[in-house]
Amino acid sequence: MTSHEEKQYRFTVIFEPAEEGGYTVTVPTLPGLVTEGNNLEEAREMVKDAIRGYIECLMKDGETIPSEDKPEQKPFIEEIRVNFQPA
Repeated sequence: MTSHEEKQYRFTVIFEPAEEGGYTVTVPTLPGLVTEGNNLEEAREMVKDAIRGYIECLMKDGETIPSEDKPEQKPFIEEIRVNFQPA
């Protein structure tokens, strides 16, 4: 693959509403990647840009780019309820 060939990557992205408005965005497969946007559209663009930068850093360091191409490795979110009675 030459450096001019484009490759598409797929990542699960979590958008969390921020108290002050807008969204905080994380990508579980890319540890430490956190960005934000004033609205959903801006948050989507910001996370795409952050992912590109993250991938670029991994490539420069010769590291493997994580992939979510295998469904069994795809992260998911689930609500869990826990009952607790203090001692």
